[in-house]
Amino acid sequence: MTVVMDVTGTQSEACTVLDVLNRVSSKWSIGILLLTMKGPVRFTELERALPGISRRMLTLTLRNLERDGLLNRVVYPTAPPRVEYTATEIAAELYHSLTGLTEWARRHQSTVAAHRDSHSCS
Repeated sequence: MTVVMDVTGTQSEACTVLDVLNRVSSKWSIGILLLTMKGPVRFTELERALPGISRRMLTLTLRNLERDGLLNRVVYPTAPPRVEYTATEIAAELYHSLTGLTEWARRHQSTVAAHRDSHSCS
């Protein structure tokens, strides 16, 4: 974790904010949150819907999102046990923020690309 020090040398609140932002902005976290916003999703459905994710990375990401209060995990007593994940209320709030950011990126992608091109030719 990155620690930010303020002028007096004490640990800043920014490290907590950065930790949360790093957790929810990873490509796997975003993909999982988007999928679980549609309703309950099983582990294997997530695995199929996220090409390139390993079982270990999916497991770790799900655990972290659950621990952070962004996912609910429900285990059904069947053989084998059925596990479903759903987004929480705070995940729904985050989803709306991500949707706004996505719309901003779509609106400005050509402008950003043009600026990148003009700087790479310099």
